[in-house]
Amino acid sequence: MSTSTELLSDQLAATTLLRFATAGSVDDGKSTLVGRLLHDSKSVLVDQLEAVEHASRSRGQEAPDLALLTDGLRAEREQGITIDVAYRYFATSRRRFILADTPGHVQYTRNMVTGASTAELAVVLVDARNGVVEQTRRHAAVAALLRVPHVVLAVNKMDLVDYRESVFAAIAEEFTTYASELGVPEITAIPISALAGDNVVEPSAHMDWYGGPTVLEHLETVPVSHDLTACHARFPVQYVIRPQTAEHPDYRGYAGQIAAGAFRVGEQITVLPSGRTSTITGIDALGESVDIAWAPQSVTIRLADDIDISRGDLLAPSGDAPATTQDIEATVCHVADRTLTVGQRVLLKHTTRTVKAIVREIPSRLTLDDLSQHPDPGQLVTNDIGRVVVRTAESLALDAYADSRRTGSFLLIDPADGTTLAAGMAGESFATAKAVVDVADEEGWDF
Repeated sequence: MSTSTELLSDQLAATTLLRFATAGSVDDGKSTLVGRLLHDSKSVLVDQLEAVEHASRSRGQEAPDLALLTDGLRAEREQGITIDVAYRYFATSRRRFILADTPGHVQYTRNMVTGASTAELAVVLVDARNGVVEQTRRHAAVAALLRVPHVVLAVNKMDLVDYRESVFAAIAEEFTTYASELGVPEITAIPISALAGDNVVEPSAHMDWYGGPTVLEHLETVPVSHDLTACHARFPVQYVIRPQTAEHPDYRGYAGQIAAGAFRVGEQITVLPSGRTSTITGIDALGESVDIAWAPQSVTIRLADDIDISRGDLLAPSGDAPATTQDIEATVCHVADRTLTVGQRVLLKHTTRTVKAIVREIPSRLTLDDLSQHPDPGQLVTNDIGRVVVRTAESLALDAYADSRRTGSFLLIDPADGTTLAAGMAGESFATAKAVVDVADEEGWDF
């Protein structure tokens, strides 16, 4: 009983939060690594472990298959693969964690984009027997595009290559060279065996040549910055509140979640895309008036002037407002089964605003083997990464994705049925942009 009390106390004492995602090619051992992390860090409930042990015995396995702790779909358990993104929450005495276990199959790369979009660290697994493969490169490219600041290369199944240092060193060098060319700022390589538990939570007794941290130790100590108040202040409006009651006859407030930065009473703001200006006269948070609010708080902002503001407008400090544009150049990860083609009509969703748009150009598609650009492919298919130029019907206030992951990202949506076509990152990336070329539109969407 005392052990449970101490564990709860340790979890409550953990104050910092790390969001991280696992990635890698199929059968590299992602789910087993996650299961080992949860099991060895004492983050698995007794009934969960009993269920895994029962399922493992029914499949003829003597030892519990820890991958079953995250593979929850029936199809996943039957095939022994990960299909959907599995989110898990656990804590140690040093930090709290939100983990996204993402699929390895090529056709599920779109799920990896989802899991890594909010991650501050990505663990990319590599099978020590196979080394770096195409899907490893694809996931490294996605992590770089999504500006994940920390990447861990976990060279798994070291027990199957006799824990040889030369195997680990060769894979680490190849991956580090590739990821560095993508612009990944920090890469940490760790040799592990998720099945045996080597260097996952406890140091390995079989690799005395390795003197670095275990996976858990690195996750607990990697520096994480949550200071969104240092970013450009941005407030996408979600809803206009006008109660028009006897108690609040003239109340007009603009509700939403602060995407970045901080807002203060008395501060002059600019409403985008209209460009109108006003002054903040009040901020309501949790039913009380406050003088200052910061990301990611959900608040209602009141202004001195009655301005035509609706869902999709963006409030920003007048001295630090982003430029508005109808021409967006970006890198996209294509996630739909249907193609994205030049001249195609789409909807573009940016924060709370959705507008009509046309794909004016697809300048290039990234070749993952050597990071070369295939010029003018004409279309993007499922899991392609490429550059696009999009013209919108209305002006949008986008930041560069390098400056803000929240206000520099967008989705391209099929207007016919609402299917998400691509996830976009505005501005420059490791891809090379080309000049915009006009594309005639025959159906009235020429902006």
